[in-house]
Amino acid sequence: MKSITIKGSQRESVGKSSTKALRNAGKVPCVLYGGDTPIHFSADELAFSKLVYTPDVHTAVIDLEGGQTFSAILQDIQFHPVNDSIMHIDFYQLHDDKEVTVEVPVKVTGNSPGVMAGGVLRLNNRKLKVKALPSNLPDYIYADISGMEMGNKKYITAIAQENFKIMHPDNTVVCQVRISRAAMKAAQEAAKAEKAAKGGKKK
Repeated sequence: MKSITIKGSQRESVGKSSTKALRNAGKVPCVLYGGDTPIHFSADELAFSKLVYTPDVHTAVIDLEGGQTFSAILQDIQFHPVNDSIMHIDFYQLHDDKEVTVEVPVKVTGNSPGVMAGGVLRLNNRKLKVKALPSNLPDYIYADISGMEMGNKKYITAIAQENFKIMHPDNTVVCQVRISRAAMKAAQEAAKAEKAAKGGKKK
């Protein structure tokens, strides 16, 4: 999984007044959990743009003044209710020998005969929770729709899982090819025409 570096400064004071001062200065107060003790730090709000405002998922390298660096994942984020600015972020520290659960986006591959025939592809789950060691976290979960006809569904069990485990029940539908209204109408009209033709032959 790709990583983004966040350069920050450790916070000595974590009170409301200091937090407000940070936000007024265009910085985001953050907390890093998962180590011996929580680490409070701040970073420029612009530093989080590639980490937050993207459909992809990345790990983060927290690079603090003084040479301390930590590998982490974004765990929780709070936005301002009016202007949507970032108010606070919680990170969770990654350890090479400890598995972690992360939501990973689903990417569709291949060509579906059902879609080419007029069906509609529905992505039931745009993200899936996976559990793996940090080094094995995938950038995407790939759902191959090759061979899927109208009405077909692709379940979790049909997704390749290499060095990671998908944390959803086996009957979870990842995507499906639904019959479009146009295709359904055409099928109904064809059935009516066939019925009428058979009726005419009986006379």
